Amino acid sequence: MYNGQGNHARVFVPPSSNGQIKTPFGDALYEVGSDYLKTELGVYGEQILGSGSAYVQSNISKYFSNPQYYFQVSDEYVKNKLKMLLFPFLHKGHWMRTIETAGSEFSYKPPIYDINAPDLFSPEALGVKFTGAILGWLLQVLLIEATLHSLGAGEVPVLDVVAYGGYTFVAICVTTIARTLGSYAFYVAMCWESFCMGVFLVKIIKRILIAEVRCHHERHSCKRNYLLLLLAISQIPLIFWLGNVGV
Repeated sequence: MYNGQGNHARVFVPPSSNGQIKTPFGDALYEVGSDYLKTELGVYGEQILGSGSAYVQSNISKYFSNPQYYFQVSDEYVKNKLKMLLFPFLHKGHWMRTIETAGSEFSYKPPIYDINAPDLFSPEALGVKFTGAILGWLLQVLLIEATLHSLGAGEVPVLDVVAYGGYTFVAICVTTIARTLGSYAFYVAMCWESFCMGVFLVKIIKRILIAEVRCHHERHSCKRNYLLLLLAISQIPLIFWLGNVGV
């Protein structure tokens, strides 16, 4: 007799880890989704890193300019700059920095082409005691930086402020030489150089406020004048102290 309960071939399908049956179609969808997720996460991560890197670079270039810019000087520039520092009221030209344009961007010309550009040539010509000179330079930079911040001009590049502070040592060289001629010559030279440095720094900071950072504080003009006067007066004790360093 025919036995209806004969043996039939059985196919065993292994269950998936979650108890569901895997199919080639499901595996394909899983791989596509995984690749898409990895791609999107990679693009998103690159955007974050790119924006962060651009932010850091923009701020570094904003506050720390190219150091080579400040050493592009010539003998003629040094001579004219010394005249400007020693006799600032005889300077007949303008006090604005010269701008050069390249397409839609602009930059300032280096010192060799612009007498009003900041530079870092002066510390190389000094014979002042090293420790006192560095400390005095730092004090001058802090004075200028504090004045600029108080007047709302805190975006000036740090190396610009360092360069302006270094010009004080030209006055120190003059007073140091005058000391060899006697105490009377020293005090006369100190008063003269303090006055000249005060005038020079006031002119520089006014130019920065008007032309470079576009700061207009008409309502606080009295505060601005007092701060500039304080900066100018501070040159007297600073130059007197530096003139006596190592003596």
